Amino acid sequence: MTKTVNTRELILGILMEVTRQEEYSHIAIRNVLEKYQYLDKQERAFITRVTEGTLEWMLHLDYIIGQFSSVKLNKIKLPIRNILRMSVYQLKFMDSVPDSAVCNEAVKLAQRKGFHQLKGFVNGVLRNIARNISQVEYPSQTEAKKYLSVMYSMPEWIVQDWLDIYGRETTERILKDFLEKRPLSIRTNLEKISSQRLKERLEQQGIQVTQVPGISYALEIENFDYLRAIPEFQEGLFQVQDISSMLAVEAASPKAGDVCIDMCAAPGGKSLHLGEALKGTGCVEARDLTEYKAELIRENIRRMGADNIEVRVWDACEKDETSLETADVLLADLPCSGLGVLGKKTDLKYRMTKEQQKELAALQRQILSTVQAYVKPGGTLVYSTCTINREENEENVAWFLKEYPFEAVPLEGELWEIYGGKTHGQGYVQLLPGLQGCDGFFIAKFRKLT
Repeated sequence: MTKTVNTRELILGILMEVTRQEEYSHIAIRNVLEKYQYLDKQERAFITRVTEGTLEWMLHLDYIIGQFSSVKLNKIKLPIRNILRMSVYQLKFMDSVPDSAVCNEAVKLAQRKGFHQLKGFVNGVLRNIARNISQVEYPSQTEAKKYLSVMYSMPEWIVQDWLDIYGRETTERILKDFLEKRPLSIRTNLEKISSQRLKERLEQQGIQVTQVPGISYALEIENFDYLRAIPEFQEGLFQVQDISSMLAVEAASPKAGDVCIDMCAAPGGKSLHLGEALKGTGCVEARDLTEYKAELIRENIRRMGADNIEVRVWDACEKDETSLETADVLLADLPCSGLGVLGKKTDLKYRMTKEQQKELAALQRQILSTVQAYVKPGGTLVYSTCTINREENEENVAWFLKEYPFEAVPLEGELWEIYGGKTHGQGYVQLLPGLQGCDGFFIAKFRKLT
């Protein structure tokens, strides 16, 4: 480890940002790695693994701590709680770190943060856990909600919702998939390079590359250190984009010359995908709520070299009279609970509540009510979310078809046989983690009646 920077102190700082300041974990981790780019690959990997692992397994870790601490968890000061969490993660999941080193470093970190009076408490709890971690008593499997919540570190209310909808077996597959290490999916910029040539160039750098089934331009990459340091990324030869996000554009099927509007578009992956599919014709207008989000889109447009995309700051809830019946294709990938992408955005599961979920479903209806008017007669509207909650998905589809002059469009072809599940013939698909090889995502396709 470096002499100038204590990696465990950086990890604690990230955990505090996430648990106290409610920063998103992927942003907090990215900011630290960008600030300390000079750290070697091993140190950066240690920071990423311990931080992500601690957040992924936080409820599970709290359950273990609760069995060995004389102080109730909610009474333990948050910095000490996070030191215990990151240390128990190392004790349970990282054989490469000696137990003694974990305990000693935790005590030093507590002292460094000014908690001298609690060093004995930290030392005692961790050494007790280290000696007895194989003896932890977990909930019985007969108590499905409690057992799955603890064993897969998922809030009980979410587990119960999924048990009610999907049953025990599918719910456990979903929960297990969220905790699996996953490669990064990227979309080749076919305007600049072929997918095969991009694959070859990345592999020459020692990056592991896998072709995504059914999507010729999609690759998955692993075994790289820092995304922005990859020359092909800087050259705009690929865009980071989830497979499920690519499928939303495939569902939209834009044609040469189409006018496309992408609502809530940041960071712009689908807008760029639409623009490339138009092959230099037509236009894409990428909209989002704030100038900050708009600049994220512009940054990717500049890097990728796209020239048929315009960016506009616009509140999706506000009707734009100038856009009425102008769009051949409208993408509405709307704000949602995000419970389909917990493998990438772990901390969302601790922030979301059932009440917020209902509010988001209502917001989605408000936005759909506004933006449906922008679609030309005969035009296409694709509604998507990155969640697996029926209230935000199937129930909103039923409501939309009842309220507005649109019809569902079957999603036909080999691609939807691979990813579509049972409902692609009805005009929508619910992608489930652990079942279709991608994030949890919902896609519905509508055609405006003439």
